[in-house]
Amino acid sequence: MKVVVDTNILISALIKDSITRKILVQSGWTFYYPEESLHEIRKYQNLVLEKSGLNNDDFENLLQLLLKYIVIIPQERIALKVAEAREIMEKQDPKDTIFIAAALSISEAVIWSEDKDFDRQDRIRALKTKDLADILDI
Repeated sequence: MKVVVDTNILISALIKDSITRKILVQSGWTFYYPEESLHEIRKYQNLVLEKSGLNNDDFENLLQLLLKYIVIIPQERIALKVAEAREIMEKQDPKDTIFIAAALSISEAVIWSEDKDFDRQDRIRALKTKDLADILDI
């Protein structure tokens, strides 16, 4: 399965050793994340440190470990699909456009998110953590 991960999923995997982290590391699926959204992880680093109890070094090590399981999609590739994605998400949250564009740039990709905005569009299949856990039977 090809899965575009939204920022909150990645942050969740950083905060807690949970089903989210287990899915990322153990599923064997191919996960994708937009290059231009990497700044979002840094933006919330202090929140992750506070909630997880990690120090800066542990955070960096864990982030690098998780990124070994995630293909970073170059901005140039996503840029080709932004206009189409913007049209799809115009009535939802415009900040989510990048994840729709990322999914459109990958054949047969789904989006992994807990964000209900993705449920309000019908172009890209959106799955919740529970959906993925059920597929994996974990």
